[in-house]
Amino acid sequence: MAAPEAAGGGKPKLGIVAGGGDLPVKLVAACRRQRRAYFVVGLRGAAVERPEDGIADAWASVGEIGRVLGLLRDAGCAEVVMAGNVARPDFSSIRLDWKGVRVIPRIVAAARRGDEALLRCLVTIFEEEGFRVTGADQVVDELLLPEGPLGAHGLPAALRGDLARGIEVVEAMGRVDVGQGAVIVEGLPLAVEAAEGTDRMLARCAELRHGWTRREGLLVKLPKPQQERRVDLPTIGVRTVEGAAAAGLAGIAAAAGATLLIDRAAVIAQADALGLFVVGVPR
Repeated sequence: MAAPEAAGGGKPKLGIVAGGGDLPVKLVAACRRQRRAYFVVGLRGAAVERPEDGIADAWASVGEIGRVLGLLRDAGCAEVVMAGNVARPDFSSIRLDWKGVRVIPRIVAAARRGDEALLRCLVTIFEEEGFRVTGADQVVDELLLPEGPLGAHGLPAALRGDLARGIEVVEAMGRVDVGQGAVIVEGLPLAVEAAEGTDRMLARCAELRHGWTRREGLLVKLPKPQQERRVDLPTIGVRTVEGAAAAGLAGIAAAAGATLLIDRAAVIAQADALGLFVVGVPR
């Protein structure tokens, strides 16, 4: 659970607002290695209780914004990172605390403009309360995808056209705040990522390509042009590799230096075992 006050290289105590997935666990592990003090607030309905991994010291619902802020303030956190998957809530049915009631009109108005506007609004609310919001990659240096191939397989020359097409499609989607990923096969956008996320998009592709025997095409993931890079960067993990393989793809290309890589060693091992490439492309 919460780390005792420690040197941590002089870094301020870190508040981790934890959603689902492994990213919050990686942040806790990094704080422990760095002997950095931290406090974790788990979001009910998103984070899974994992006490052995430090998830969580306290819990709050998505609408309990005042509780989240109060817990972090009482714990002495000066810096905050928001990490993990959180599904967009049904704003008409979430339970709000007093702070939630005060800020919900701003949040709903931002949400109507898209996910990027919603995230920027949440960052602003935390900053107004005196917290410094930081990115997960600022806590764990090795989280960012490097440029070039990760494992044994590089991008085949035959797929350079698909990569260029994927970049074109994802950048166009990003400009209208739709999604961060697309699947391209022989120049055709087979699927684009929207609210369902990458894993479900890949599952749809697996259904579409059922019975195909030749592995081809790729998944492309890029941040949006206007991305608030402290939150919601594109993310790749072992499940992404497995989903791409199940969809019959040849590999994954994502923005180098702007994509979070969850468990680098496991991603490389699984990609190599499945014969997929994972490459970081300059953007």
